[in-house]
Amino acid sequence: MAPFYDSIERPTLLLDAARARRNITRMAEKAQRNQLRFRPHFKTHQSAAVGEWFREAGVTAATVSSLEMAHYFAEHGWNDLTVAFPANLRQIHLINALAQRVHLQLLVEHPVAAQFLATHLTAPAGIWIEVDAGYARSGLRWNDRAQLTALARTLADCPTLSLRGLLTHAGNTYAARSPAELATAYQSTVDRLNDARTWLATEGFPGLEISIGDTPACSVLDDLGAVDEIRPGNFVFYDWMQVEIGACHADDVATVVACPVVSIHPERNDLILYGGAVHLSKESLLSRKGQLTFGAVVLLTEQGWSAPLEDVWVRSVSQEHGVVHAEGAAFATLLHTAQVGGLLGVLPVHSCLTADLFKQYRTLEGQTLSMAPIPGSLG
Repeated sequence: MAPFYDSIERPTLLLDAARARRNITRMAEKAQRNQLRFRPHFKTHQSAAVGEWFREAGVTAATVSSLEMAHYFAEHGWNDLTVAFPANLRQIHLINALAQRVHLQLLVEHPVAAQFLATHLTAPAGIWIEVDAGYARSGLRWNDRAQLTALARTLADCPTLSLRGLLTHAGNTYAARSPAELATAYQSTVDRLNDARTWLATEGFPGLEISIGDTPACSVLDDLGAVDEIRPGNFVFYDWMQVEIGACHADDVATVVACPVVSIHPERNDLILYGGAVHLSKESLLSRKGQLTFGAVVLLTEQGWSAPLEDVWVRSVSQEHGVVHAEGAAFATLLHTAQVGGLLGVLPVHSCLTADLFKQYRTLEGQTLSMAPIPGSLG
């Protein structure tokens, strides 16, 4: 193991900087090939230090998930930020503070929000109409032409609001289990957004742009279609979910949680980790073998960590506990390296949630990288 591993006392989020930098470069080059604006979502890493790796790849604009996160990155020199969450009117003081110092872009999907911003914004802001193209999370339905037109007109009537275009998160691609399914889901989203854009052009709103963002499609597809901007985020680290759905390979995953082994139960082929839901989250998935898993298990090595162990997985988590199960001969093999008092690594199911829980990383060189402050800390 790397020398500093001996100093790990509790669950620790490790970061392979070389892998993360490689992931950033690859996605930036894909955006350039497709002649698209690349506005990566920083909610995955939430780190000014990691943000600098994006700058080195030529990235100048970012997406964030909260106003607090926008403030954090503005403090670190990012002056073109989209908050990819419907505008929270109860934080108008933060919205105004940011709009006065950066090129701020907000999401709106409800006329009340549009009208409120029109009368309360004290500095210009770009506005994207959030569109639901099939994911059914938030946004106006892509084919609700009356609502789309009415919202666009409300926004156009305010001099401080600049209508940029239509934005969505193509989260339905996460349900795909083959490149063909993924391509179909993504193309459906693109087609629906373009349908909405064409309609609004006929209603007097020409030149609107389309912004779309999801890691599976942006990772797998070579041609990202008739869009103007992509906003993937998870790709910087990837995770076990992305491996399972085929969006990346295991050696693309750039984060792992180092967990102390606190007990072994050979009667049921289980190991107990100090590393539970407050570290890994409760995000789970069904593996390709039909096993419910809360993370893949790896061995920590001099170079970082091994490939995921076959027939070994985190089968359950509670607040601090993680239960690792190994099938058949895999348990005996695991016992050759995993001992009480030792460490095992867990590839998280969803790296965004895991990173948010830890709020800092240890790189394989032993450097500690901090993350954005806890949301709500700005008042």
